Amino acid sequence: MAFEIEILPDAAVVAERGAEIVIQHAQAAVDDHGRFNFAVSGGRTPWAMFARLVGKMPWEKVTIFQVDERVAPDGDPDRNLTHLRASLAPGGAVEIRAMPVAARDLDAAAAHYAATLPDALDLVHLGLGPDGHTASLVPGDPVLEVVDRDVALAGPYQGHQRMTLTFPALNRARGVLWLVTGSDKVDALRRLRAGDRSIPGGRISNEHAIVVADVAAAGS
Repeated sequence: MAFEIEILPDAAVVAERGAEIVIQHAQAAVDDHGRFNFAVSGGRTPWAMFARLVGKMPWEKVTIFQVDERVAPDGDPDRNLTHLRASLAPGGAVEIRAMPVAARDLDAAAAHYAATLPDALDLVHLGLGPDGHTASLVPGDPVLEVVDRDVALAGPYQGHQRMTLTFPALNRARGVLWLVTGSDKVDALRRLRAGDRSIPGGRISNEHAIVVADVAAAGS
């Protein structure tokens, strides 16, 4: 089944549309089972999206999980968590479940984080790298073949070992929101749209996915 795709003028409009979709999923989840379990990736576009969610979400009923994280100290500028916290409104009631990447035993920490996940996340936000990676599921990494765990270690990649949700966890999600921006994503987005399973992004289920991309990423 092909996923829905929207092509918008630029990254700012992509962030705005992403926020609208998150709000819709949050309301549906709260109405259905009282809580919105939302997993987020890093990147400039999602942080811009969060800025547009201020005052528009039932934050006291939201739990934010991390899709992936670099192994680095708390507060490190390379950590996705650092930017996530900065992008949220101060004083909000949202619960953030951070990946425990500062733990001494990272394998045990990954297993512990997996145990905190709901049976199915309500929405997962994903980005797409120029090489077709998503989360910290990078071409050629052994983590791509992990099928018996929801959280595993990957890397090193771009200077950091990573902790990441695996395909089983991502593919159980009730919804997937791809935000794809920038001209360096043209080939990766083309391959994603074609269902090319040779890139990690192509192995994410399309059944409940929507892609919001800018014209630069779409090659338009």
